[in-house]
Amino acid sequence: MSFLIRLAAAERRNDTLLCVGLDPEPSKFPAPWTGDASRIFDFCSAIVDATRDLVLAYKPQIAYFAAHRAEDQLERLMAHIRKVAPEVPVILDAKRGDIGSTAEQYAREAFERYQADAVTLSPFMGFDSIEPYLRWPGKGAILLCRTSNAGGSDLQAQRLADVEGTPRLYEHIAALAQGPWNRSGQLALVVGATFPEELARVRAIAPTLPLLIPGIGAQGGDAAATVRAAWRPDAPIIVSSSRAVLYASGGKDFASAARQAALATRLALNRAR
Repeated sequence: MSFLIRLAAAERRNDTLLCVGLDPEPSKFPAPWTGDASRIFDFCSAIVDATRDLVLAYKPQIAYFAAHRAEDQLERLMAHIRKVAPEVPVILDAKRGDIGSTAEQYAREAFERYQADAVTLSPFMGFDSIEPYLRWPGKGAILLCRTSNAGGSDLQAQRLADVEGTPRLYEHIAALAQGPWNRSGQLALVVGATFPEELARVRAIAPTLPLLIPGIGAQGGDAAATVRAAWRPDAPIIVSSSRAVLYASGGKDFASAARQAALATRLALNRAR
């Protein structure tokens, strides 16, 4: 079953637009796990168990695992999600960007080693840095477009004088992804909730592509504004919240607190819809 079909099925099944980002920071774990990187799997799996009926996707960020030599725990976590929430797709947040045989290996890492349903990519080396991922039938390739950080404007908001209509770079990426790059219907875009006007602009340029939207919660993105700008009945959005859910409590009740935070976010998103 393809990433897009699984995504739509999870949205219907769990009545949700929410994606929980899995960005484990051992220094923020509750006692007695505080600072213990060997507990990354235990922490993340508890979050998954508490929220699996509230989300349409999970999004583990690979750097939070690799920095602690915890890639084996990430593999265990991916297997755990497939076991307890088999209907929920998993997006590996890796932001890879390279060409040729290196890109092929990154694709193999995401889709074979970790069994991800989709992966985030940087498109700034062009289509030949994206194409190796599209050789994996049914897998999703989610391209950075208008990211949630303020510094994204340094490049993404610059105009391209040699392209008709002088679009901004993020607009050009959206047009390529909606059009000639999306040869197999596997592409999606990353657009931050912190820029609702740009989010609406991307949705206008790419009316059918799934949008992965980080920035809700700790980064200050507004749930209602995000849904108004981007959600359409036939155009999926994947609204990601990480820290606001993971660290809703620093105590032993962290998992139940995460569930309550996820419930509140899901409700806010659904009300806007």
